[in-house]
Amino acid sequence: MQPRVDFISLGVRSVDTSRRFYVEGLGWPAHREVPGEVLFIQVNHGLILSLWDAGQMQSEAATDPPAGIASITLSHNLASTAEVDRVMAEAETAGARIVAAPKTQPWGGYTGYFADPDGYRWEVAFNPGWSVDGGGKVTL
Repeated sequence: MQPRVDFISLGVRSVDTSRRFYVEGLGWPAHREVPGEVLFIQVNHGLILSLWDAGQMQSEAATDPPAGIASITLSHNLASTAEVDRVMAEAETAGARIVAAPKTQPWGGYTGYFADPDGYRWEVAFNPGWSVDGGGKVTL
């Protein structure tokens, strides 16, 4: 198996609510959708964020409903602290709940966290050690 992720699927309570947040609020383009069932958003080269009705996802993947918020964060890395502040404000305007205001971290970066309508945590970060070359290789 190659070290690659093609889909990130999040089980959501309401695909319509997630659509309002991601597509209408954040302005991300819907790639494909089945209303009320699943919404696909292309978020990077060859990478799809799938917002899937939680009940259908749990049935297909043979999982139990979560007892709380999943311990997962999705990160959105930016080139400056000012961009972090701007994106956090955009997310809040779109309906996100700010769970940690942006601040300088002990490791030298600058991060803030928001929760989407289902509570999934998004880290919005400036990491001075992060870079991606023309071929897509990450340096940390």
